[in-house]
Amino acid sequence: MIVWINGAFGAGKTTTARELIELIPNSTLFDPEVIGGALTQLLPPKHLAEVGDVQDLPSWRRLVIDTAAAMLAELGGTLVVPMTLLRQDYRDEIFGGLAARRISVRHVLLAPAETILRERMARREVPQGITDGEIRIRQWSYDHMDTYRSALASWLTADAHPIDTSALTPYQTAARIAEAVSDGTVPVCDIVQTPEPTAETIAAGVLLFDEQDRVLLVDPTYKAGWEFPGGVVEPGEAPARAGMREVTEETGIRLDEVPRLLVVDWEPPAPPGYGGLRLLFDGGRLDSTEAGRLLLPGPELRDWCFASEEEAADLLPPVRYERLRWALRARERGAALYLEAGIPVG
Repeated sequence: MIVWINGAFGAGKTTTARELIELIPNSTLFDPEVIGGALTQLLPPKHLAEVGDVQDLPSWRRLVIDTAAAMLAELGGTLVVPMTLLRQDYRDEIFGGLAARRISVRHVLLAPAETILRERMARREVPQGITDGEIRIRQWSYDHMDTYRSALASWLTADAHPIDTSALTPYQTAARIAEAVSDGTVPVCDIVQTPEPTAETIAAGVLLFDEQDRVLLVDPTYKAGWEFPGGVVEPGEAPARAGMREVTEETGIRLDEVPRLLVVDWEPPAPPGYGGLRLLFDGGRLDSTEAGRLLLPGPELRDWCFASEEEAADLLPPVRYERLRWALRARERGAALYLEAGIPVG
């Protein structure tokens, strides 16, 4: 299990985490800042200059997941992780990756009043002897206040268990967290546990259209980026039937007929991914009544929308968009296409 302590700078995450490991039996502190520090030494300065924050590095997010999993495999028990996460897509990527390894996460937010946060930031303003590192940390803290406010107003308080630390010492905060974790007040994060593949996979997606011929896209909670309804084909399962099953599970829509194949796309392995075959099927057009029966987002989906081809270009990762683009051409022509890495072949 992981207890992830979130919050803005000045909320007291690290000091609380140190107290918490004394209260939760067989617990260990894991600070992802260590990974960030290592990457600043390993990656070329030019590459680092292209990102605004170490969390923007895909390698940082991947290493946080892998390191946490490795530590739990070696030590067992509980990892206490003090780390600010203000972007929901990064939260999804990290927590989804942990869920894929069957690691449960309990998400806690330390949320003192903003005046308290600013007072704590100001205390770092030491007139003499201040280092460049302290200047960067202080500026980072101020720069992220707007992002923190935005996260609070949109997703963060709904996702994490908030604790107002304005009048609490780190020990008192840790005691509240320990009690809340023990009695279940802090629930396990509601995120689908999709096991990570260990070999090539076959995945089936289904394109569903509204009356304006816009395609249905979904925003999964367990991975970054928008997608088509669908998922991995289970052993012994027909790909088209897998797509139909996933559509029902994700959206509540039941397809009466087996959908028509549009594209077969071979996705090459790109470590740590294994690649495999990606199939897209034509699930047909939904009338307004059927579209109105789409389920509200649940554990698997944060959101869904109908998008034109142009709008989809801004939502889908490049490879998925190319897959969609050629699937729409195949739908127009009435003939399936074979792709390799999103490019027609043959």
